[in-house]
Amino acid sequence: MCIMAIYYQAVPNTPILLAYNREEFFDRPSQPPRIQSGKPRVVCGIDKKAGGTWLGINQYGLLVAVGNRPKINVPAEPRSRGLLCRELLNCRTAREAALIAAQELATGQYAGANYVCLDSKYGAVVYGGNHVEIVELTPGLHLLTNGNLDDPTDPRQQFVRRQLTLQRLDSSVMFLAVASRTFSRRPDPAGRGGVVLLGPEFGTVSSTLVALANKTQHSILQYSNGPPCDHPYEDLSALLRQVLSTERASRKA
Repeated sequence: MCIMAIYYQAVPNTPILLAYNREEFFDRPSQPPRIQSGKPRVVCGIDKKAGGTWLGINQYGLLVAVGNRPKINVPAEPRSRGLLCRELLNCRTAREAALIAAQELATGQYAGANYVCLDSKYGAVVYGGNHVEIVELTPGLHLLTNGNLDDPTDPRQQFVRRQLTLQRLDSSVMFLAVASRTFSRRPDPAGRGGVVLLGPEFGTVSSTLVALANKTQHSILQYSNGPPCDHPYEDLSALLRQVLSTERASRKA
């Protein structure tokens, strides 16, 4: 599961802004984001159980993320959704990644999933539940949990939308500041009004904040290795900029 906010093509010079809380069993081992071996260069975390990832960015400026989605007919031994997420990061564009995700999900070999594929020119969410559908993103704020994009009946989405629209999100700095507070918010004693899940066995295991700017040196990656209400965000922007600079360097060469 996850909860995600995408602010797409709405801030000058920073077409992709994203906040993502990953929700998983606390005993499932994972590795924080780092630059992975191979080409293209990718920065992502690794799920040590299956070897895939939940969110990554490659040298072409492509961001791919995955979350769960309900599905009636799940195969007895489904292929890892995180492995597909990692494989999609071999693509050059978000459009290509979305098409491949849809083709793979149509094989029926995966449990239910939503795949988010973003670059500066194209963004889409690929629904892989009881049917497969590509939903293209329009400029602006979008919310996603384990159902449909911008679902008006989803209370968590609506709570996050209210928090993120209390102030004008006119810069990447403002978005990241408001998103970090919102995605770190605990529920009240009655269990309402929060974003972080703090169950005994299952809940928020990490949080990621991303700003993909037109200029590499302005791109930002922040990561909380645990519930962000208890674990501060670490600045991993140097890793992201190193990955993005690979493509810039190859173009100059």
